[in-house]
Amino acid sequence: VPEGHDKPLKYPLMFQVCDAVLINKIDVAPYFDFDFEKCTEYIRMRNPKAVIFPISAKTGEGIEAVADWLKEEVKNWKGI
Repeated sequence: VPEGHDKPLKYPLMFQVCDAVLINKIDVAPYFDFDFEKCTEYIRMRNPKAVIFPISAKTGEGIEAVADWLKEEVKNWKGI
């Protein structure tokens, strides 16, 4: 969040090849000039299939969803 919502524009390749995007520090988003909708739009421009997780490592918000997604990815990778 503090780094800005324009990262998908500055680093397009990283966003084009990823499976998931974690947007951290959502607990402090109101204190920064961060536009979540714009960030999501920019991510979707680069990679419409990427899963987007708004999270807060500090408060734990959104972490369970990431963990669940990772578990499913590992199961799929292992063919379970």
